[in-house]
Amino acid sequence: MARKPLDYEELNENVKKTQYAVRGELYLRASELQKEGKKIIFTNVGNPHALGQKPLTFPRQVVALCQAPFLLDDPNVGLMFPADAIARAKHYLSLAPGGLGAYSDSRGIPGIRKEVADFIQRRDGYPSDPELIYLTDGASKGVMQMLNTIIRNERDGILVPVPQYPLYSASIALFGGSLVPYYLEEEANWGLDFVNIRQTVSEARSKGITVRAMVIINPGNPTGQCLSEANIKELLQFCYHENLVLLADEVYQQNIYQDERPFISARKVLFDMGPPLSREVQLVSFHTVSKGFWGECGQRGGYFEMTNLPPKTVDEIYKVASIALSPNVPGQIFMGVMVNPPKPGDISYLKFSSESKSILESLRRRARMMTDGFNSCRNVVCNFTEGAMYSFPQIRLPPRAIEAAKRAGKAADVFYCLKLLEATGISTVPGSGFGQKEGVFHLRTTILPAEEDFPAIMSSFKNFNDSFMAQYEGYSRM
Repeated sequence: MARKPLDYEELNENVKKTQYAVRGELYLRASELQKEGKKIIFTNVGNPHALGQKPLTFPRQVVALCQAPFLLDDPNVGLMFPADAIARAKHYLSLAPGGLGAYSDSRGIPGIRKEVADFIQRRDGYPSDPELIYLTDGASKGVMQMLNTIIRNERDGILVPVPQYPLYSASIALFGGSLVPYYLEEEANWGLDFVNIRQTVSEARSKGITVRAMVIINPGNPTGQCLSEANIKELLQFCYHENLVLLADEVYQQNIYQDERPFISARKVLFDMGPPLSREVQLVSFHTVSKGFWGECGQRGGYFEMTNLPPKTVDEIYKVASIALSPNVPGQIFMGVMVNPPKPGDISYLKFSSESKSILESLRRRARMMTDGFNSCRNVVCNFTEGAMYSFPQIRLPPRAIEAAKRAGKAADVFYCLKLLEATGISTVPGSGFGQKEGVFHLRTTILPAEEDFPAIMSSFKNFNDSFMAQYEGYSRM
């Protein structure tokens, strides 16, 4: 019988070769165990509300009123909602005459794009053009849209940091391009090694690959490092000399857990450097409502801003955005409130400020607890989580464990993470899902479980790890 178009063998090969480890084998096994009644701690995805983080009150009040505008006509609305939330809801409804149930402009509501542009100007000290800001269903959609625009065929390469967030490797495979990995240096706190990066580009070009863009994730996912201003300057110089688009994934810019390296945007550094770079380097920057102290992953609100892209290119990007008609409108409103939060003197300011500060201070404490916990374990070493939402400890697996994994038909870090899951219910992602140097093994976990649960989680991990290392004999901190 003839094969049908949607039989597995007949599918698009790019779809079949696309891998996404964050929802891979470990996640599927964790879901099975959960159905069987085992308590699972899902630390595999940066999904704050799923792990107990409470939503911020003010944005939920604003969106609730926008979703149910008839509440604004209720004479008692002022008893339930503060006046500034009511005023803000009316503001957004005036920008969206059809309400939240109507399509918006394919680029997003113009008034909210203006709020994003004002936020960028306050952050960077340089004006931003709302016409070059597109609102998207989370940052991921924007990243995919730009990669789809850049990649022309399998000979087009994208430089991606390794370890990397697998959105990049998956999207590059899906769009038929070539991943060109550049390795971050774990011993230098996941720093950039430009000698290595230049060599990587030369090797790719010698194989006939046209390297067209470079991705940075700052703060890092899964590695948690924050780039210094000097790092970013060097990156921009490199992109200028190598004629690369810089894709700056800056979704964790609110998640900073140390004071030595505050977040600084690639755009600010670029404009600080002045001509010719500030007029020549093509830059696309991404942000979201899913991270920071907001954690509104399910709302799917994001944006990207384009710098130094020609008008004809922007028109083509608009055309492709139009195919999807409209980014989701509630997500756009969340973005509006994120970039234009309550200000000192507003009725909701103190509550909003207190909630935000409480979440960030707790994340800072959890980052320290997790790093210290990992570093107290046999054969585990972990750089401090300077930013973002993850720890990425190196697990120094004994040779016998690596052999046992081979016999089981598993990558060594997958084998370890599966054993950890079965023993403790802690669901992580093996380092191989993000890329790592040959013979080196890691796992990624979020720092998002509730702070009061941390001692028990780290104790459970330590007990498992000590038992695992004892079972497979011998250990060394090297």
